[in-house]
Amino acid sequence: MTSERVREALSEFVRERDWAQFHTPANLAKSISIEAGELLECFQWSDDADEVRVRDELADVVTYCTLLADQLGVDLDEIVLEKLAVTGSKYPADRSRGRSTKYDAL
Repeated sequence: MTSERVREALSEFVRERDWAQFHTPANLAKSISIEAGELLECFQWSDDADEVRVRDELADVVTYCTLLADQLGVDLDEIVLEKLAVTGSKYPADRSRGRSTKYDAL
């Protein structure tokens, strides 16, 4: 999901600041939630959010997700593909196309 270049840049950034000591899985998960809330806040009163702010908040969410995946030793591509397979079985295209119905009500 993120390139090796991005992972290396994040690692260097954290290393230069000695921040790894704060990057426990729990702290990173909290940070993801906080940043996701800030991303949602961009759309709080209108669907026409400020693009620069949305990009900044989305980058924060992806950054913390990448750091958490690294901390847990999981490959983001792998877990996303695994989850897509599971979700695909819950939401077969022929029954869910164009519908937002939950899988147990399809």
